[in-house]
Amino acid sequence: MTTVTGLKVFTKHTLIIIFGFAMLYPVLWLISSSFKPNDILFAQPGLWPASFTLDNYINGWRGFQGIAFSRFFANSWLISILSVLGNVITCSFAAFAFARLDFKFQKLWFSFMLVTIMLPYHVTLVPQYVIYNELQWINTYYPLVLPKWLAHDSFFILMMVQFIRGIPRELDESAVIDGCSQRQIYFRIIMPLLTPALISAAIFTFIWSWDDFFSQMIYLSDIKLFTVQLGIRSLFDPTGQSDWGALLAMSTLSLVPITLIFMIFQRYFLEGIATTGLK
Repeated sequence: MTTVTGLKVFTKHTLIIIFGFAMLYPVLWLISSSFKPNDILFAQPGLWPASFTLDNYINGWRGFQGIAFSRFFANSWLISILSVLGNVITCSFAAFAFARLDFKFQKLWFSFMLVTIMLPYHVTLVPQYVIYNELQWINTYYPLVLPKWLAHDSFFILMMVQFIRGIPRELDESAVIDGCSQRQIYFRIIMPLLTPALISAAIFTFIWSWDDFFSQMIYLSDIKLFTVQLGIRSLFDPTGQSDWGALLAMSTLSLVPITLIFMIFQRYFLEGIATTGLK
């Protein structure tokens, strides 16, 4: 019986390892190919290259048209950090209002907020572009950042509302008896307990902002404002000869920030997803 159980466990873990390797193979190939010279890049599709080179990273980091790739990374960091701060602050304020405050038409406004989650991004793209164009925000970071400071992402509001509803109201009532205002209740009680949900929202926002290509392509045309994603796209020339090695090298570097952030805050991220209140 023990032998049969051990065989089942061994088979299960073997299948998991094989499946995991199959899922990671594209990423492993990307990293491996970023060190291959261009002349053998597609001639040797295996993971272990016949020769290694760092020229892909050197050439890619130089950028193009006199703009180094470090500028693109700085632009992406700026957009992502501002987006994270905006979402964490304003969405938590909105969630606190929906979960704890009583105001007129509260349920109606909450329903409207939920409806916006169901709207595809492409449905609102044209009206938003027209508005931003009238405001002369095209080719600036305002369309990418400012909506985050206006509680634009309803998904995070809903997630935080569910988390706050799991926090006992007795804590609020005790704070009111001690003379705390609603602002003090938020900062002294709700926000510390909301930390796992805030970190989850921050991680999601950072990843989505960092990986966002479509919105950045729509609103940005000045090369000095390009982000990492637009910079990588610019390395690909469909009408000429593309530097595939530099493209793969910069794609590999673009994975480093989101990977590190996820690994550092993984514990808080899982706690924020798994819980909806106090344990």
